[in-house]
Amino acid sequence: MRIIFMGTPDFAVPALVALVEAGHEVVAAYSQPPRPGGRRGKELTPSPIHKEAEARGIEVRHPVSLKSAEEQAEFAALEADVAVVAAYGLILPQAILDAPRLGCLNIHASILPRWRGAAPIQRAILAGDPTTGVTIMQMEAGLDTGPMLSTLRTTIDRKTAGELTAELADKGARLLIDTLRDLKVHRPVSQPEDGVTYARKIDKAEARIDFSQSADAVERQVRAFMPAPGAFFELGGERYKVLAADVAEGSGEPGTALDDALAVACGSGAIRVRRIQRAGKPAMDTADLLRGRPIPAGTRLG
Repeated sequence: MRIIFMGTPDFAVPALVALVEAGHEVVAAYSQPPRPGGRRGKELTPSPIHKEAEARGIEVRHPVSLKSAEEQAEFAALEADVAVVAAYGLILPQAILDAPRLGCLNIHASILPRWRGAAPIQRAILAGDPTTGVTIMQMEAGLDTGPMLSTLRTTIDRKTAGELTAELADKGARLLIDTLRDLKVHRPVSQPEDGVTYARKIDKAEARIDFSQSADAVERQVRAFMPAPGAFFELGGERYKVLAADVAEGSGEPGTALDDALAVACGSGAIRVRRIQRAGKPAMDTADLLRGRPIPAGTRLG
C-alpha cells in the first residue's frame, strides 16, 4: 500500500519500522515540528519519528496545523491508500480523514472505549486496571470514537508507564501489520456504548505524591509517572523524584518516614522507596542516597 505515516514520539517508531519492513511504501511521514532541546535547550531537536523517517529516506513534513486548504491539498496529492496515525499530536480535519482511499487508521494504546484520549497508559496504571492493550481503529471526527478493526490485550502487572509504552508500541506495530494484511477479515466494529472513560492529558501537578492516599495508590502513582514527569515529594525545599517503590507494612501520619531506610506512611499502609533522584543529581538506589543524605525516622516529607 501507499501509506502516509503520522506520529511523533518513541511509541510511534516501531509501527513506522514495521510498515517499511513489511514492504509498504511510506510516501511521507508527518510529525510535530522540532522542539527546543539538546544542551541547555537551545538546539531544535527533531522528534523520534522525524529522525527515523529521515534515516530511511522518507520525506518528513511537520506543519503546525492541517487546517489550511494548502496543507490539505498537499496531503491529498500524495494519493495514499491509507494514513496510519500513532500519537501524532494534531487534530485531523475531516478533509484529512477523507483523503486516503481507505481513510485513517489509529494505533490507540488501550482497549476502547476505555481510556479514550491523550494519556491512556498512565490513566490505566493510576486506576489500577489489571489489563490494557492496543486498538486499531478507523478514525472519525470524534475523540477516539471510531469503529475498531482489531484489538490485542496485555496484563499491566507492576509495569511502569515507560515499560508498558514500549510493550504496547511493539504489540501495536505487529497488530497493525496483521490488520493491513487482511482488511477483509478485520472489518470495522462499532465501539460498545458502555464502559467509556476519558484519559485526560497528564498535568505535571499530578506527579506530586499524595501520601494521604493508600499505599497501593501511591505505588501506582510512582509507576504511572515513570519515567516522566516523575512522581516526587519535597524535603527541605528540594525535590526528590521517586523512581521505584514497593508497598510495605507500617502505619503512621501520612508522609512521615517510619524508619531510617525510607519507608513512608500513607493513608493506609506504607511504601518503601527503592530508587530515588535528587534534583539535578543522578538516579540511585535509596540506600546509596541515605548514606550521604540521611532521612531519619519521624521526618515529614512535603
